Amino acid sequence: MTTWRTRIEPFTRPLFFAWSRLSRGMTLGVRGVAVDAEGRVLLVKHTYLHGWWLPGGGVDRGETTHAAVIRELREEAGVIATGEPRLLSAHSNEAFFPGDHVLVFRLDAFEMAERTSHGEIAEIGWFHPHALPADATRATRDRLAEIFGDAAPDPNW
Repeated sequence: MTTWRTRIEPFTRPLFFAWSRLSRGMTLGVRGVAVDAEGRVLLVKHTYLHGWWLPGGGVDRGETTHAAVIRELREEAGVIATGEPRLLSAHSNEAFFPGDHVLVFRLDAFEMAERTSHGEIAEIGWFHPHALPADATRATRDRLAEIFGDAAPDPNW
């Protein structure tokens, strides 16, 4: 589904990147892999990007990466952690945004509630890691293949 936000994102991205670079020399993001009792993983569709993504976002100044992934899962998908997220991997996102890094966490213990972010996420869905939707992003597919034993870890996002 193409929205006005999806259409303007390519034009606003350079402004966002410029602001990010001015406000911090290096950026750090997190992605959360929430796995339910049936072994399915949670993916989200943004209102401003194409495809299915692992939920996540930027780490705020003064915030730990654990707190960031817990916050992002709650905001974007209504996932409330009842256990500690486990760090799985760290990746350089240099090809997309110089100086950016992404940490991937897994969360197996959680409860579901209402999302706290409105307007950012168009849809959430639970998918078997070997039966992802056709428009799941390449990075999402790569990370899940690494996590579920189908590929060797890649340090690049």
